[in-house]
Amino acid sequence: MSLDVAALRQQFPILSRKLDGKPLVYLDNAATTQKPQAVIDALVDYYTTCNANVHRGAHQLADEATRRYEQARDTVAKFINANVREEVIWTSGTTEAINLVANGLGQLLNAGDEVLVTEMEHHANLVTWQQACKHAGATLKVVPINARGELDEAAFAALLSTNTRLVAMPHVSNALGTVNPIKALTAKAKAVGALVLIDGAQGIAHGDVDVQDIGCDFYAFSGHKVFAPTGVGALWGRASVLADWPVWLVGGEMIQDVTYQDATWGALPNRLEAGTPNIAGVLGLAAALDWFNTLDKAAVQQHEKALLASAHEQAEAFDGLRIIGNATNKIGVLSFMLDGAHPADVGFILDRQGIAIRTGDNCAQPLMKKLGIPGTARASFSIYNTLDEVDALFAALRKAKMMLA
Repeated sequence: MSLDVAALRQQFPILSRKLDGKPLVYLDNAATTQKPQAVIDALVDYYTTCNANVHRGAHQLADEATRRYEQARDTVAKFINANVREEVIWTSGTTEAINLVANGLGQLLNAGDEVLVTEMEHHANLVTWQQACKHAGATLKVVPINARGELDEAAFAALLSTNTRLVAMPHVSNALGTVNPIKALTAKAKAVGALVLIDGAQGIAHGDVDVQDIGCDFYAFSGHKVFAPTGVGALWGRASVLADWPVWLVGGEMIQDVTYQDATWGALPNRLEAGTPNIAGVLGLAAALDWFNTLDKAAVQQHEKALLASAHEQAEAFDGLRIIGNATNKIGVLSFMLDGAHPADVGFILDRQGIAIRTGDNCAQPLMKKLGIPGTARASFSIYNTLDEVDALFAALRKAKMMLA
């Protein structure tokens, strides 16, 4: 069980770039992953061989585009183990997918209903529910985390009640790297009759996602987190839930019948997919998942664990560096602060050495406020990163420390 990382890197054209004469060390994968040539080729092939709108034209190009587009739905359904293909709804990404669910639930919520989120939420999985509750007069409850950056499971259980309509939580924290025990927490939520939505933006690229095994009702993810283009993603939802879910966008494609006075909606998945979709993005997403499926998942996970272990070992030995997030079960993310240095300054100095990281609040301002920090520097790892790149990160940090002293 091994991963040929050198051969893998050859499939990503951007990794051969140099920045200011220095090799690119790309450690911002939690923000977006790079794209293999197979995905780039899929986009070019669509635009050069069968560019047409789907489900509409009475000509060969439209038929071919539609066939590829719907085959892509099959690819996603199989990748996450959906019961039926109609449970896969195309969106522009995780944010739109969560908004689709939140807008629908907002129409169903009443005063006295409750929605649970966590202290580690990305804004996309916090502000949506915050606003839905505000408009409906419902109550938003927040599950706390402990000092290690893990969810307080006892508090989670205590906050659940028969008034809980939905629990929304991340599979993996984008700011801390914490992997949440979503299967166990979902079971607790379902025991009180709550719906469960999983923000899978950070979970989709790091291991096998099986929505049947998780037991949730919704799973949302973005293509660009799993080697696909930006601007495309998917919402998986149980057919029994989605079949009557309040529509969000209205327009073309999702109509069953329309008059000047009223309209009725089509069946899944069309009823939740108004307008012309990101066809090229959908095909790119399918190409990314097909490509990802050629890899040995166990070897991928072993390699990513080795990268994080090396990063943690060097971080713990680095004088003046504080790790933010020490969950027992974490993946892919090293968030940290250097004593006396603003994260933005650290990021700038690293960038001048060819090392790309994220700095700031990671779209998790309430979490940063809880931790009493302005933000972090965040290195996040993917399958094409190497142990040598981890070493390069810390060599650059030693230089940054000297420059900022």
